[in-house]
Amino acid sequence: MKYLIFILPAIAGITITTQAGVNSQLRVAVNNPFVAAFISFLTGTIILGAYIVATRQTVPGVSQLRNIELYKYAGGLLGAFFVTVIIVTVQKIGSANVFALVIAGQLLMALLYDHLGLFGFPQSNISITKIVGVLFLVLGAYLINKK
Repeated sequence: MKYLIFILPAIAGITITTQAGVNSQLRVAVNNPFVAAFISFLTGTIILGAYIVATRQTVPGVSQLRNIELYKYAGGLLGAFFVTVIIVTVQKIGSANVFALVIAGQLLMALLYDHLGLFGFPQSNISITKIVGVLFLVLGAYLINKK
């Protein structure tokens, strides 16, 4: 069970790549990347809503929601941007190319966020080892995208 914390992110990576393929096919079916992204999010919202109701999850009240800083609601916006960009780019440059670039961008920002301890991440200083690791991943993204 202790390895689940390491297995779940790998499974999430598999699902994101699969989601890209499914959503790109949805884009072809509806002939619009924004409508495809909307349908994708609507489907997820309905399933999460059903889960919350079925499992009787605690839902915050309106007054509690009003007291949350506005930037904390940006996750949905960022997710919509991400999904739409993937839908638009994956059929043009391919899954491996898109996700090599996504991973490179994620790791560069993750290194910075961890170093600064932003967004509640545990603070972890940048080291030469981490920089070399990220540089190798960025180099890998370059090599995957090189024609």
